Amino acid sequence: MDASKVEQLREFVEQCESNPTLLSDPSLSFFRDYIESILPGKSHVVDESDEDMDDIEDEEAQVPEEEEEEEPEIVESDIELDESDVVEPDNDPPQKMGDASVEVSEENRDASQEAKMHAMEAISEGKFEEAIEHLTKAILLNPTSAIMYGTRASVFIKMKKPNAAIRDATAALEINPDSAKGYKSRGIARSMLGQWGEAAKDLHLASKLDYDEEISSVLKKVEPNAHKIEEHRRKYDRLRKERDDKKVERERLRRRAAAQAAYEKAKKKEQSSSSKRSGGMPGGFSGGMPGGFPGGMPGGFPGMPGGFPGMPGGFPGMPGGMPGGMPGGMPGGMPGGMPGGMPGGMPGGMPGNVDYSKILNDPELMAAFKDPEVMAALQDVMKNPANLAKHQANPKVAPIIGKMMGKFAGPK
Repeated sequence: MDASKVEQLREFVEQCESNPTLLSDPSLSFFRDYIESILPGKSHVVDESDEDMDDIEDEEAQVPEEEEEEEPEIVESDIELDESDVVEPDNDPPQKMGDASVEVSEENRDASQEAKMHAMEAISEGKFEEAIEHLTKAILLNPTSAIMYGTRASVFIKMKKPNAAIRDATAALEINPDSAKGYKSRGIARSMLGQWGEAAKDLHLASKLDYDEEISSVLKKVEPNAHKIEEHRRKYDRLRKERDDKKVERERLRRRAAAQAAYEKAKKKEQSSSSKRSGGMPGGFSGGMPGGFPGGMPGGFPGMPGGFPGMPGGFPGMPGGMPGGMPGGMPGGMPGGMPGGMPGGMPGGMPGNVDYSKILNDPELMAAFKDPEVMAALQDVMKNPANLAKHQANPKVAPIIGKMMGKFAGPK
């Protein structure tokens, strides 16, 4: 076997050992098949579907998202309250109310006071319905009197009609916001309905304005219930807040984990892409042979009378192909290949007339090879040299092709 071919083969094997991804080049599929056939299970071939496999591995490696833990519904416990004085609410039609904006004459004031006196007599005799009638007459005669409303409210309490009492007490407070009788009557009426918090508030205000023993007695029953309700409310407000905080924290952690997973996946894909981009032999294009074009230069530049069209000189002395070679091939090589090389490839350079170090050491050419537009044009020309004509007008591509032709021309 020719010693030069053996040397070329040795260099090729060394390159494959240093960068196994070279064997993914389609032009070397025959060699890859041969390696796989003699070393089953030990091939370092990188299949073209590696990127898809990486995506599958990424998906498999992802930890399944945990189902969101459902927080149990917060069920409030019952409160033990003293409701011995609570009554059924009265649903009678609202009582007659006066118009506090009217002008009250002295005569009406006097008549109102007289009606009130009759009401007090009826109350002392336990005639509450009669008392309500006299007090209603007194209110209509003098609707600006908070005392009249307050007195009628106290009678409704005796009759266990808390809603009617609350309406009268509220009317009294609208006329006189400092009416102790109004706060007292409304507070007692609210306690009769089990409105402990509101009752405690009204009774405390009444006690500040005009303290009496009845207010104190009612507060002793109202306050414990009000305190229990307040503590109960605070407890469950705290539990709901804790539940909501946990939910927010879980969502924050979930988003953080998803962002981290997305970042790791993007980082891994970027590293994989970078590795594939740098998969060519040193000094050449990705996936190509040392110093060569991607995938080699199949068949040389066949049928090129006098060089590339429109570029004087072309490959000097190359009418119809390389000197002495078969059409589209180099001397002694397989049709469509370089001498001693693998079909479709150009290992080791073009002995005798091409010094690839001049290309690899030319900064302008190496910079141009990184330009996708230049690379696309070069590959187009390599597939069909006749395509050179359509790239001659490109100021970025034409000078590069011309310079490379000069390099291929060999030493002068």
